[in-house]
Amino acid sequence: MEKRTFRTVIIASALLTGLTAPALAANKVDKEQYPYAPSLIQWEKSAAEFTDPETCGECHPQQYEEWQGSMHSMAFQDPVYQGELNLAIKAVGHDIAKQCEGCHTPAAVVTGQIKGAGLEGLGPVAMAGVSCDVCHSIKGHTHWQTPSHQPENGSFILSPGREEEGEAILTKYGPFTPDEWCGDGFHECVESPLHLQAELCASCHQVTHYESNTAIESTYTEWKNSPYAVKEIACQDCHMVELDTFIRSADTFQKPERGDYRHYFNGANFLLYHLTGLAAKKAGDDELAANVQQKFDMAVGRLQAAAELEISPVYRNGDLAEIKVRVHNRRAGHNLPTSLTNIRQMWLEITATDSQGRVVMSSGKIDSKGELPTETRLFNADGMGESLHFAIDPWEVISFSRNDTIPPKGYRDVHYGLSSDEELTVNIKLRFRQATQKVAEKLLSHVPDDMHLDAIYGITEVPAVPIVDMIDKTIVIKPKG
Repeated sequence: MEKRTFRTVIIASALLTGLTAPALAANKVDKEQYPYAPSLIQWEKSAAEFTDPETCGECHPQQYEEWQGSMHSMAFQDPVYQGELNLAIKAVGHDIAKQCEGCHTPAAVVTGQIKGAGLEGLGPVAMAGVSCDVCHSIKGHTHWQTPSHQPENGSFILSPGREEEGEAILTKYGPFTPDEWCGDGFHECVESPLHLQAELCASCHQVTHYESNTAIESTYTEWKNSPYAVKEIACQDCHMVELDTFIRSADTFQKPERGDYRHYFNGANFLLYHLTGLAAKKAGDDELAANVQQKFDMAVGRLQAAAELEISPVYRNGDLAEIKVRVHNRRAGHNLPTSLTNIRQMWLEITATDSQGRVVMSSGKIDSKGELPTETRLFNADGMGESLHFAIDPWEVISFSRNDTIPPKGYRDVHYGLSSDEELTVNIKLRFRQATQKVAEKLLSHVPDDMHLDAIYGITEVPAVPIVDMIDKTIVIKPKG
């Protein structure tokens, strides 16, 4: 398609859906209510300081091991994130980039430790990203007081403790009624129903543009509008459990038992597990490498359990005319994929061969540069900037010209025109990767100066972005009659 024609299609799509730039009126942030804006964290400041995860691990070794190497533990140190943050600061300034930092290392943002991209000079609380004390210091949220009147951009209230008669009293919030020994004199324990609800996660898993307030990550609202929300299956019931429990939760809408919950926070970001594993091996930490490999395998297992394929030949006048592929989102409680849907890639690769083994049709195969052909059937989204141009960076994207992600328990159909009067063997893969090769190279080439990829990860060039085959299915199509 010509560039001019492509642009015309995008403009027409935007006009038809009411997404023209003038219509995107921004709601102003109250800086007194949200002093870290555009991050919408509130902090009840007192003499009570945040606790580093290693200290928590002294009394909670199992939970610490589960959290270690998790997405939450690596949220700030993630080199892909650091590359994006570095680019954001250069493009729109650090004040705007605080929106990202507010969810990737909340405690360090409110205490003023974070001055920009990079890891140099930071303490354990900052480096720990979304640490034990971040989640267990969340006292409440301000979802309905935000500019968009919904969860967005870290709209939670941090309260690690209080001060009484000049003494700091640490307070930790958890999902269950505490026993009399809870905290062992180190901190108080408070039962928090919020910690069993999706709204705990919503603050950071619903992201809006810092000026227009339009949603650029909609994981929470995807869940909210799904059967999972109706059946009261929350984020924790799928992402804080083992793989088999996740499958049961998704298939039967049965909530896990109390003893089923773990601090894995496991999702589809196997790329970060891969990079963290390289760092652990480079540092000679075999225990962490094994820990991360387990989480990598779990993430792959979740992806491979998430979807199903139906492949149906379509005949006209007795001859094969096309192949219909139906892609089901069977077990993801949000859209598939979710989060930065304009960067994530989930696609179909199809190869059809005749009885002699000759390829008669091929689509969706990655080329030598790691890129996909333009005709590839992708299940993701295309972002747009203010002038309705194609945009990929989060600080530019204010709307979407296309969204082909698959809603929970929903499906999308893809049709391939293929005529034949003889037997064909058709192989179809549903494949997933975190980003294109070009995007990965761009971000990893912009990591801050104090993050040396060779020294930390043992890589001297950006490797091929790992791909997971979510489904690999082969059928034989015989001539009709």
